Amino acid sequence: MKLERPGPVTDLTPRLLPYGDQALLVEFGNRVERAVSERILALNEEIAGSGLAGLRETVPAFRSLLVKFDPLETAFNEVAAAIEHLLSKTGSVAAEGRTFKVPVCYDGDYAPDLDDIAARVSLDREAVIEAHSSVTYHCYMIGFVAGCPYLGDMPEELALPRRTDPRTRIPDRSVAIAMRQTVIYPLVSPGGWHLIGKTPIRIFDLAWPEPALFKPGDRILFDRISASDFERIERELEANGGKLKPMTG
Repeated sequence: MKLERPGPVTDLTPRLLPYGDQALLVEFGNRVERAVSERILALNEEIAGSGLAGLRETVPAFRSLLVKFDPLETAFNEVAAAIEHLLSKTGSVAAEGRTFKVPVCYDGDYAPDLDDIAARVSLDREAVIEAHSSVTYHCYMIGFVAGCPYLGDMPEELALPRRTDPRTRIPDRSVAIAMRQTVIYPLVSPGGWHLIGKTPIRIFDLAWPEPALFKPGDRILFDRISASDFERIERELEANGGKLKPMTG
């Protein structure tokens, strides 16, 4: 998936498109933009509370909302008409998401690409860490692998393209950056982003009632910790079910 950097949105007029015979795609704008995400999340909440017949699932993404429905209970035209009615409402605002403070260790083996990142953006290690942990990130979407949050918007000075040599195996809970986004890998997986740190918390677990820790619209702050703090927090969380609680929401 190619991500465009955030920027001014020239057109927020939604487009309703068929997506197979069991889904409808609502597209907004043409960029990854906070205003687009807010519009998508507001519509997502409107649909969830509308009692729409045949609704199966909604999936927010960077600039679209996928609406899945049961074709035995409803049809594309009916779903489209209902969504157009919801879109006609003015002043729709998404509810405020939860806020999480996520501990991250930027030391040693937890941050294998940090020196390379610093060299490529012409900053020292401390300046890179400070910039990365200075932002309250917005969760745009969950994707790539189960529970993986795409978080923006990272400071412009850290923006880098993906690695030219993707790794075949990235440790779970690694924090990585590319473009003006940062992610947390929930599982061991391949990936082409730059590894800047690691968190001791789990963000996906099938044993939890809601397996993914984060949702689109949540806010995430990264809290720098030492290697010894990493081990301590990891032990404490595992002793208490392993799930980080939000600060708000």
